[in-house]
Amino acid sequence: MIRSFNGKTPRVHPTAFVSEFAYVVGDVEIGENSSIWPGTVVRGDGGTITIGKNTNVQDNSVVHSGSIGDGVTIGHNVTWHGTSLGDNCLVGNGATVNSRVEVGDLSIIAAGAVVLPNEKVPPRSFMAGVPAVLQMQTLERHEQMIRGNALGLVRQAQLYKAEGLE
Repeated sequence: MIRSFNGKTPRVHPTAFVSEFAYVVGDVEIGENSSIWPGTVVRGDGGTITIGKNTNVQDNSVVHSGSIGDGVTIGHNVTWHGTSLGDNCLVGNGATVNSRVEVGDLSIIAAGAVVLPNEKVPPRSFMAGVPAVLQMQTLERHEQMIRGNALGLVRQAQLYKAEGLE
């Protein structure tokens, strides 16, 4: 469901997929080949939310702020309140990223991690734990996994669009 709020209407690229069971409202921009899956809420009522190209926000996640880059996977049941999420990042299932967090390119926030407010996560960081701390730098194999996952969801979303499930 795509809804206007306070004079702002979401802008969704024609190639993007937004599930009929997602809720996208307000000042939101969704880029080329990106996907918003069932149960997800993208709520741009407190500022602009931008979601880049080839990015997926999976089932039952909440995005309430910020700029999300290209080639990103936001897993199932993620709560995103961060300021910025760089290109080619992965936020694992059930993670919580709190207010004013900035995450650099090619980073991973592990499943179940909690990133505390105001954290500045450098590029190529692998963060895990409660609270999340740097575990290691991401490696080439992590980058391949992130990119492969994002492209797989681009293909899946196009299948859903072809079936008229939006």
